[in-house]
Amino acid sequence: MTSTFLPQAIGDHADEVVVALSNAPDMQLAKRIAHMLVEEYLAACVNLGTPCLSMYMWEGKLEGAEEVPMVIKTTRGQLPALTERLKQLHPYDVPELLVLPVLGGLQSYMEWVRAQARQQQ
Repeated sequence: MTSTFLPQAIGDHADEVVVALSNAPDMQLAKRIAHMLVEEYLAACVNLGTPCLSMYMWEGKLEGAEEVPMVIKTTRGQLPALTERLKQLHPYDVPELLVLPVLGGLQSYMEWVRAQARQQQ
């Protein structure tokens, strides 16, 4: 199994705003990941939620772990780089990363997300 991001063709859609969902095992790491993604202009904003219980099957066993949800606002064009950076920063063998399309939003906010994700370091 490969862990690289499998985007649909980005092409002319690089500026599309998307929401990526992930999690971290604790608040300290969630803050570090959020800080790095925003500072490196891979995300415009990362919201960290209240720790919650995640239930899942892992290697044939039911597991439960407290995790911190992360809601990441970025553009489709940044997803490959964001994916690679998340894999570098995350301790899980298989970190969660789900990408959801954004159907609309406040125009000024959408423009801000696009501008932040285009910045150079």
